[in-house]
Amino acid sequence: MLHGCLNNIASAQEALYNRFSPRMLGVCYRFARSREDAEDMLQEGFIKIFSQISQFRNQGALEGWIRRIIVHTCINILKKNKKFTDSVDLIHAGGLHLNENNIPSILEAKQVVESVRQLPLGYRTVLNLYAIEGFSHKEISQMLDIEESTSRSQYTRAKGMLEDILIKKKILVKPRERIAYVSLAASR
Repeated sequence: MLHGCLNNIASAQEALYNRFSPRMLGVCYRFARSREDAEDMLQEGFIKIFSQISQFRNQGALEGWIRRIIVHTCINILKKNKKFTDSVDLIHAGGLHLNENNIPSILEAKQVVESVRQLPLGYRTVLNLYAIEGFSHKEISQMLDIEESTSRSQYTRAKGMLEDILIKKKILVKPRERIAYVSLAASR
C-alpha cells in the first residue's frame, strides 16, 4: 500500500485513505466546530499526506506519522481562520478545582467527545493537544503562537470546565470537598 502511494497509484491511495480516515476523522472532529469542518480538515490533511508520503521513513508507525500531519493540518486551519485566537475565553478562569481521580475510568467515548466539544475553542485545542495528542506545553506554544504559560493555564481551565460539564451531565459526581467549599462560600 505504501509503495503504491509512493508511485501515485490511485487504488493504493484509496486503500490508505479507507484504512486511516475513520480514525483521523475522529481526530479532526475534536478540533472542528462541526462535522463538515472536520471533513474539510480531513481532506486537506490527506492531500498533505499524499503529497508528503515520500518523507515517511518507516521509523515508526505510519498511523502516528499520519496523525501528526492531521493534527498539524487542523491547527493550521484554525490559525488561518483565526478561530483559535478569537475564541480564547478567560471569563471562566476563577475558582476552578479539578480532582483527576474523580473521572470514571470507563465513560462512553461519545459523551466525553461531546463534552470536550462544548469547551471554548482555545481550551479545547490545548486540551486535545496536551492530554490526547501528547504534545508538551512548549510544543503547543510554538504551534499556536502563544506563551507556554498560556498553554498551561488554558489546559488547567479546560480541565475545570470539562469537570463542570461532566458534573452537569451527571457523568461525574461532584467531589465532596468542592461541595463543602461551595457551601462555606455561600454561607459568608
